[in-house]
Amino acid sequence: MKNCRCIVKGRVQGVWFRRFTQNVANELGIGGYVRNLPNGDVEVVASVPEEVWEDFLAALKKGPPLARVDEIIIEPIDQTFTPPFEVRK
Repeated sequence: MKNCRCIVKGRVQGVWFRRFTQNVANELGIGGYVRNLPNGDVEVVASVPEEVWEDFLAALKKGPPLARVDEIIIEPIDQTFTPPFEVRK
C-alpha cells in the first residue's frame, strides 16, 4: 500500500478533475480524497494498493479531457485511508 499526498499542477480546476479522480480511485479500490487548493492546484491524498499504483498515477497524469497536467509532486504520508474515495471542498 502506498500512502501519498499528490499535488497536481496545471489546468486542473474547473475541468472536472476532482470527479474524474474520484471515479478512477473508486474503480481501483483506493481510499482517500481529492480537493482544490486556493493556488489552483489539486491535492490528492490516497492509500493506493501497490498493484494499481501505476494505473492510478497514469490516470492522474492524463486527467479528464479538458485538463492539462503539467506536474505531479508526490510525497509519502503516514495516514491510511479506506475506500470510498471522496471529493472534498
